[in-house]
Parts: sequence; C-alpha cells; structure tokens
Amino acid sequence: MTAIAAALWLTAAVPALAREAAPAAAERWIGDVGAIAQADAGEGRRVAIERRLDAIGLRWNAQTFEAGKHGRGTNLLADVSGPADAPLLLFGAHFDRVGEGRGATDNASGSATVLALAERFKQRPLTRHRVAVAFWDLEEAGLLGSAAYVAQNRAKPALYVNFDVFGWGKTLWMMTPEADTALVAASRDAAQAGGLSLAPGEQYPPSDHRSFLKAGWPAVSYSLIGAEEVPLILAAYRREKTADTAKVMRVIHSAHDTLGEIDPAAAALGVDAVEDAIRRWDADTRLAPTSKSENGK
Repeated sequence: MTAIAAALWLTAAVPALAREAAPAAAERWIGDVGAIAQADAGEGRRVAIERRLDAIGLRWNAQTFEAGKHGRGTNLLADVSGPADAPLLLFGAHFDRVGEGRGATDNASGSATVLALAERFKQRPLTRHRVAVAFWDLEEAGLLGSAAYVAQNRAKPALYVNFDVFGWGKTLWMMTPEADTALVAASRDAAQAGGLSLAPGEQYPPSDHRSFLKAGWPAVSYSLIGAEEVPLILAAYRREKTADTAKVMRVIHSAHDTLGEIDPAAAALGVDAVEDAIRRWDADTRLAPTSKSENGK
C-alpha cells in the first residue's frame, strides 16, 4: 500500500471524531493495524510487518518451521536494543488470522502493539534488559509458531510478554501466573497513571504465552478490553451461559473482526501504559539479578 493510498484508506476507515482526538501515536498504531488487516492472510500479513520493521530500522529474520498438515509456517524475529549479554525481554504477538473477517482485533492489534513497542525501545533502550520482538505464525492452528520457537531451543527469554486482542476499552487484562510480582505492581501503577485499570490473574484465554509457560519459561500476556468483558469471556471459555456476551466474543473469529471495531485512542493509552510498566519493572532495583539469556537451558 502506498503512502497516499494508506492515507486515503485511513481517512475512510477511521471515524472523524476518533481521527481528531487521536494523537500521532494512535494514528501510527491504527495505520499498522490497517496495513496488516487489509493484507492477504498469511504471507501478506507477514510482509506488512516486515515492511514496518524495515521502516523502524530493525533487521529481522524469517524462521520457518514444519507444521504437519498445516504445511510450513514462518515466524519473524528482530533484535531491538540492548547489549547481547543482557537478559532477554521478548515481546510477541501472532499475525495469522482465521478465514472470516480481517483479523483486525485478532490479532493485527497485538502485532501493531509489538511494533509500537519495538520503535519506542529502539529509540530509548532499557537499562537492564535487551529487547527483541517476535511475530508468530499459525497461532490459530494451535500456537504452532510459538511452540516451534521453544522446540527449536532458540534464545530463552528472562521474560516473554505476549499481546493478543488489544483494541478498545480501559482495562489492561494481564495473564500472570503470580499476582504479586514486580511486573504486576508496575503494571497497576502504570495503568492508573494512564487513566486505565489493571485486571491481573491466571485465568485467561489461550494464546502464545502458553507455549512458554509449558516449557517452564516465564511469560505474561496483555489484552486491552472493557472491564465488564473479563468475567463474560472467562464464562464463555467455561461454556457457561450468560445474559450478555462480551464484545470480544462477538468480534473475533467472525466477519465482524474489522478495523471499524477498534478504538485507536484507547489502544494508544494502552501502549503507553505497557511501555511505562516495562520501564518501571526494568528500573526496579529490588528485583533479584536476572540470569543472562540461555539457549533453551
């Protein structure tokens, strides 16, 4: 998509009020969501991310893996900033989608969030961690891309941070196996500072963080949704009937998963809050020294 075509497309796709209210960061974020969502499923979505990584100035690697009946998948990985011997902080999101809809919420929104964080941490690196980003293929087929990364014994992160469904609302929903960690505290403080709320907990829909946790590697995941949706989503995964249906459950894996469902101004606040949380966590001198990255050990 050319710059002129992208601008015209965004003008038509984003409501006028949202365009006027959204800062430049929101415009960049929704532009990335649009480029990924409007691309052809599979390779087209991956190429859209590759082009954005190029624009940020990051060298990326395409890593293929065999996926049985699903053929071959391709993950994208890029180093962002920090010395090679520092503990690895890995951000990731899946870029593939199901056949229905455009996969704007699930998960162009998460991929765009990782791109935004990559740009920010390249411009201003962390003090105690090096940062890398990953974009997983074939999540919808069963977390196959992230599972391949773990199985191939690539660099074990000190922490993997996943993003899946990051499109609206004022609640950062955080999957965390432990509710009293330094990152949870930092996330709560950052969310409050940004006018958001934090909903941490172990119960959370399946996404690529599970591949890391299954291997015993530390991982968390963030979503951005409405506070009222959290109990409804969990009830839906328990197959319980409820009077209302969460917006997420009406949008993802359906023809409704389009750019029109997304709130770029809310997402920009969410990206700001996550960046703030990570910087607070990285700077927390009370944290025990984190071991250097290992190759799967």
